[in-house]
Amino acid sequence: MAFGVLLFREAALFTGGVPGLAFWAHYGWGVPLGWAVFAINLPFYVFGWFRLGRAFTVKTFLAVALLSLYLELLPRWIDFAFVQPVFAAVLAGLLVGTGILMLIRHRASLGGVTIVALYLQNTRRWQAGHVQMAIDAAILAAVFVVVDVRTGLLSLLGAVALNLVIAINHRAGRYHGA
Repeated sequence: MAFGVLLFREAALFTGGVPGLAFWAHYGWGVPLGWAVFAINLPFYVFGWFRLGRAFTVKTFLAVALLSLYLELLPRWIDFAFVQPVFAAVLAGLLVGTGILMLIRHRASLGGVTIVALYLQNTRRWQAGHVQMAIDAAILAAVFVVVDVRTGLLSLLGAVALNLVIAINHRAGRYHGA
């Protein structure tokens, strides 16, 4: 998942959810991406603790902490001379979506929007992928105010790829690991 988020960054794209909000802080104010992801997720743990349980929230906290750490370490281990933006958008979306799906199936998440999406799926039977895509679309709509149309559309393409993985593969009642 960290590699996927790094691909978004290397292509100068945005995404939805907490990483999308973290990109605003990263691009706009130079905040390290990993730190921004970690900090923005903090309020969602309280909601997750009371709505989805202690075990879910602890696993989610650990997943976000590892993602944040890897977002800071990966650029030291991998250097990109060139990343084709369409490829980056699709591959990043698929990588992050697959990672989120794995976490969901093991009763965890990357925090933020996924916590809200899972809560609404559990309580209202709304598909988590659809909820996440709607929230991501709202976050990405703001991107069009500050970037060119091409960058906005490529960012949207990445979010669609990410959320399609979840919408197609996650249904309430399917396999959940321990």
